[in-house]
Amino acid sequence: MTAGGDRELIDRFLEMMAAEAGASANTIAAYRSDLALASQALSGELVQADAAAIAALAEQWLALSRATVARKAAALRRFYAFLCDEGFRGDDPSRALPRPGSERGLPRILSHAEIDGLFAAIAERIARVPADPLDLRAAALIELLYGSGLRATELVSLPRNAIAPDRPFVILRGKGGRERLVPISDRARAAVAAWRMHVPEEKPWLFPSGKAHLSRVRLYQIVKALAAAAGIDPARVSPHVLRHAFATHLLEGGADLRALQAMLGHADIATTEIYTHVDGRHLVELVNQRHPLVDALAQRP
Repeated sequence: MTAGGDRELIDRFLEMMAAEAGASANTIAAYRSDLALASQALSGELVQADAAAIAALAEQWLALSRATVARKAAALRRFYAFLCDEGFRGDDPSRALPRPGSERGLPRILSHAEIDGLFAAIAERIARVPADPLDLRAAALIELLYGSGLRATELVSLPRNAIAPDRPFVILRGKGGRERLVPISDRARAAVAAWRMHVPEEKPWLFPSGKAHLSRVRLYQIVKALAAAAGIDPARVSPHVLRHAFATHLLEGGADLRALQAMLGHADIATTEIYTHVDGRHLVELVNQRHPLVDALAQRP
């Protein structure tokens, strides 16, 4: 990866930070500076740096204050989490970074009731006669985000005919040419079919916008607007949060972690384990219901 490649992905990461996390201009500027300096120190190899290189980089921070080290480490951790989630890396070297502050908290999650509220808001919109094509587009986007766990970049760049009415899956090609099969529900295929009727045949994208496809920033705006309409704090909802809800709710429903890893496109199972947070109550229920000792205890006189 060249220095130019570092710059391109840093720019994409900061765009995500501004759109999804609502990061302030000062935070964006600080992250840009920290990531640019790290890229320079690694001779333009920040994106592909291994754990040893990251550890060596961190040694250069020994003379810095605790707060500065924490900020630099946070910037790199979020950057590598972004690279992993978007499929640009299959591993996360940020484990080699120092942790002068607290451990990273659990990711945000939406409840089943909140997801139901989101879809209720969509259903109310598309029930209007005549239906607004933009509402049909929003329905297709949300169905694919929550129903299939697509990454934001994968979603907005889908080719026009990637999803067929008679095929319950789509094959996506990720970083490094890795392919994965992603299931597409009947609901999602129906929503896509309704939206595609409004996509001009000459457009190569399923979600076109101008001369290209829908941008990630616009996708974030659409998702947050729908959250507000459903009475959910928009700050808690984003394409990434819906992808996380897809994974978490599948896991709660008994999905196999390895199958989930394949659907999410994670090269490393550890990434899936971190990404798929299951709440404590569900874990307690799982142990009480599935542990082999449960039957043994029940048979005691």
